[in-house]
Amino acid sequence: MGAQFLKKGGGTGRRRRRGGAARMSEINVTPFVDVMLVLLIIFMVAAPMLTVGVPVELPRTSAGALPAEQEEPLSVTLGNDGTVMIMSSEVSLNDLIPQLRAIAAERRDNRVYLRADGAIPYERVVQVMGALNSGGFNNIGLVTEQGGPRFDGQPN
Repeated sequence: MGAQFLKKGGGTGRRRRRGGAARMSEINVTPFVDVMLVLLIIFMVAAPMLTVGVPVELPRTSAGALPAEQEEPLSVTLGNDGTVMIMSSEVSLNDLIPQLRAIAAERRDNRVYLRADGAIPYERVVQVMGALNSGGFNNIGLVTEQGGPRFDGQPN
């Protein structure tokens, strides 16, 4: 990794040192590329883990994933204990609509992802969907996990 020396008789015509070998002044970029590739792999593995981390038991469905977006998606989570969270901060039901309106005023996209625990009654999910609509988010995506039942007779 240090400087390399050329043997006597070969070289580029530069001035030679007393020992007969000229110092080569090129940078070896191989270690730099190796380090950059390792960092790239680390960030590729770590990036999906940086999403909202509220533990929820999502219901399963056979629907596919939505295409990626430019803006970070807004995520609202309903926990199995009835808590409502916008991204990773807990919100009371009375403050939900005003906070959603404030967020909607700052965002270009009116899409929101609703993550609800499978044990939550459907009525509560629909109530929060109504609050999302009142807060300015009328493009609501329900987050599920893949691998659920299919109703077209095909295997999972």
